[in-house]
Order: sequence, then structure tokens, then C-alpha cells
Amino acid sequence: MNNTRWLSLIVLCTGFLLIVVDMTIVNVALPSIQRDLGFSQAGLAWVINAYLIAFGGLLLLAGRLGDLFGRKRVFLVGLAIFTGASLLCGLSFNQPMLIAARFLQGIGGAVSSAVILAMIVTLFPKPDEQARAFGVFSFIASAGAAVGLLAGGLITQSVSWHWIFFVNLPVGLVTAVLAVRLLAADPGIGVGKGADVLGAVLVTVALMLGVYTIIQSSDYGLGSLRTLSLGAVSVGLLAAFVWRQAVVRNPILPLRLFASRRVSASNVVQALMSAAFLGFFFLGSLDLQRVLHYSPLAIGLAFLPVAIVMGLFSIRFSALLINRFGPNAVLAAGQAVIVVALALLGFGPTGPDYALNLLVPLALLGLGGGLSFPSLAIIAMSETDPSEAGLASGLLNTSGQVGGAFGLAVLATLAGARAQALVQDGVSSAAALAGGYHLAWLVGAGTVVITLALAVSVLRGRPLMAAEAESVDDEEAA
Repeated sequence: MNNTRWLSLIVLCTGFLLIVVDMTIVNVALPSIQRDLGFSQAGLAWVINAYLIAFGGLLLLAGRLGDLFGRKRVFLVGLAIFTGASLLCGLSFNQPMLIAARFLQGIGGAVSSAVILAMIVTLFPKPDEQARAFGVFSFIASAGAAVGLLAGGLITQSVSWHWIFFVNLPVGLVTAVLAVRLLAADPGIGVGKGADVLGAVLVTVALMLGVYTIIQSSDYGLGSLRTLSLGAVSVGLLAAFVWRQAVVRNPILPLRLFASRRVSASNVVQALMSAAFLGFFFLGSLDLQRVLHYSPLAIGLAFLPVAIVMGLFSIRFSALLINRFGPNAVLAAGQAVIVVALALLGFGPTGPDYALNLLVPLALLGLGGGLSFPSLAIIAMSETDPSEAGLASGLLNTSGQVGGAFGLAVLATLAGARAQALVQDGVSSAAALAGGYHLAWLVGAGTVVITLALAVSVLRGRPLMAAEAESVDDEEAA
């Protein structure tokens, strides 16, 4: 049984690896896709945006569907959609087909990934095992990004961009077969416990519109009338959704979930940390490409220290530290390291030497992530009722996606404005770009300072794991 549980974890992580790799592998292939299918620069952005809108908009709903209909069933459905959509992406011969297939791929990614954290909590209720399991999951998440950059460069240069999608087919099929055999079936709590159809429509449309607005703000500006109008509609839909959840008998998102300060604060921390991390990796890739003139493969290799160190600590050391000092202390330590790493990068030279100026900060960033993300997942899921674990999992993922998208839009806007100001002051184009990126990283460091303050002030004490909480309740009842 013990071996089966760890094999099940590997299956879940492999399914998540497909999604993480896909998020970065496409970026490297964009120039080739643009050349072959004749995309304009604005049209090419929709190869990414179509995926992100579907993914970010459906995570919360997909997590709740896992609670209602069974997480194994929902995971398999999402995996099937993702794998099938990958085939359509690879076969695409024109722009509309690729964009539609990417939207479908985002749906599959959201449906499968939304329930994974909940399934891990169910598989590993004991605190020590849960810490190790989340460490493995965090390693997969961090390593997947680097694998995507490397694989994207290799496949695109040696074969063609079509194969960055075709490689998902064998992995997806094998993962599905193993999931059917190894994952324990769970019937779910039943549709009668939470079938709020109108609420599901409101939150899905609100999140999709919100992600769309954030993405498009890079073209129209964060303060433009268009961005503010669409943002207001999105917020209005979210407000209507919250009101409905307060009055409907079977809400899709029970508001009592936010009565837990751990759940609320953890989602805020997830959003802000995702903003800092996503902003660094996106703008860092542009810095390496536009300022230092790295090739796509060299960019992937440059980020390897982050994945290696994060993976080492996620798998080997984070669980030991969490069990010894508690997830909150480890989270705070990890965030402090991230602040130092981003500050070193932000205050570094505009034309850095990799070994002297980038290697150590990147390794520190991996260390901070390896300590922070497993701890945060444990804290966020620790006080969740088992019947709502899928919802909590989807909520945490949604916070990361929406926070990352909004943070990236803000940081990219700040970087662009800073670069433009430096050019007007007579600074060279390369130095101006670097100055903008460095400002964004310093702002990212300030964002993580806020999450550190939340961890120290709000997420105090050692949270009870689900199994421990049930034991305490039984003792008090006795």
C-alpha cells in the first residue's frame, strides 16, 4: 500500500509536469510558429493568451467538480482533454486552429491540475509524509519550467515546432493508463451538495475576463479606459458571485473557507509570490535574450541552477526542516532568501558576468523556492475539510495564476516605463532595457517582503494536518 501511494504521487506529478512543461516549451518555439503560420506580433500573443485565459478561468470550478464527482475521474478527464488538444496543436496548419486548440489545452490543464493537491493530501495525511510529498510536487513544478525551456530549444531547432506538442501524446497516454490502475477511486460528495450552476458561470466568466483584461493591459496600458472598464466588469461579476455564495443553499465556494486565516493569508501569499517569480522568469528570459544575447538553449541552461537547487531542497531537505521547525518557519526562511536573491539581481550590473553575478542569486532563488512552496501548500491545505480539499486546491492554483498574471503585467509595465525614461535620458538601448528589468526585480523583492510579513504576523504557529485535526476533535468529543 505504501509503495502504491508513492507510485500514485509519481503519476500525479507526471500529469502536472506535462502542464508545467507546456507553459514554457511554447515560448521558445514562438518565432518558428510565427514564421510558419504567418502570425502578426499581436496575433502571436494569443498562442499563449488562449491557454492562460482558459487555464486561469477554470481552475476554481474544476477543483469544486473534483469534490463533487470524484477527483480521480476529473483528473483523468482533464488529462484526456489536454492530451487530445496537444494532438490538435501539433496538427495545426493555420492560426485559428492553433489558437482554438490552445484554448482547449488550457481547459484540460485546468481540469487535471486543479485536483492534484487535494489528492496528495488524501494520499498522505501524516505530516512527515505530506511534507515529503509536497516537496516532490514542488520539485516537479520547478524542474518542469527548466525542462520546458531546454526541450523547446532542442526540439524546435532539431525537428520542428509541431513536435513540442506531439511529445505530450505518449507521456499523456502512459500517465492515463497508470492513473487508471494506481489512483484510488473516490466517488465524490455528489452533485446535490454543490451544484450551483449560476455561481459556476459567474466565477468562470469573471476569472476568464479578469485574466483576459490583465493580459491585454500590456498592449493598452493598466490605466487605459478599456482596461479599467473590463476590470470593473470582472470585479462586478466576482462581487455578484460572492453575494450568491452567501445566500445560495449549496454554494460552489463556501465562504466559510475564508474564515480560516491560514487559508486566506496563504492564498494572498501564493498570489504575491507567484507575481514575483513569474515576473522574474519572464523578464529574466528577455534580459538574457535582448541584453546578453543568449540563444534559447542557453537561456534554459542559465536557469538550471534555480531548478537544481529548488529540486534538491524540495525532495531532500524541505521535508526534514518542515517536520523539525514547522511549515511557517520554513516558509518565512524561504521568503527571506528570495528577497536576498531578487535584491542581488536587481542591484547587479546591467551587463553581468554569469559566473560572478548571476549564478549565486539564481541558486539562492532556487533555495528560497524549494523552502517556500512546499511549506505554503501544506499551510494552505492544513485546515481544509476533506470534502472541500479539491476546492481549496483549485483556489490556491487560481490565486497563483491570477496573481502571477497581474504581477507580470504590473512588472512588465514598470520595466517598460523605466526603460523608456532611461532612453530619453540618453542611455543606450541595451542598458535601458536592463535598467527596466532590474527595477522590476527590486519591486518583486518588495512584494516578497510583504509575504514575509504575512507569514510572520498572520501564519503563526504550527498548523494541524487533517489527520491531526480529526484526532483532536475525537479527543475533545470523548
